[in-house]
Amino acid sequence: QVQLVESGGGLVQAGGSLRLSCAASGRSFSSYAMGWFRQAPGKEREFVTTISGSGATSIYVDSVKGRFTISRDNAKNTVYLEMSSLKPEDTALYYCARGRLTFPTMRSELYDSWGQGTQVTVSS
Repeated sequence: QVQLVESGGGLVQAGGSLRLSCAASGRSFSSYAMGWFRQAPGKEREFVTTISGSGATSIYVDSVKGRFTISRDNAKNTVYLEMSSLKPEDTALYYCARGRLTFPTMRSELYDSWGQGTQVTVSS
């Protein structure tokens, strides 16, 4: 079972930036898509973005397009989420997850390993 450890969350003012990291254990990291999801208090977990195993393809939820960028370094077994122009509505616990296959998907049921999450709080 792969282990995923997120880091980089924190408190930031609206309009600010944060960079989240997710380090994965195990082998064959590049064989799997990676995704970021988030869950705000009182709300269901929602898809944020995903990237293919090679890093060539990514998908974003409309609400973060143009503000968030997902990337990965397969040599370091790490996926990143660069967040800019942050808004209070971006406040949530952010989880990274490993997909079951190499192609990216927004469907959470196609991810089989999840991290513990890192909190992002955006103040107005």
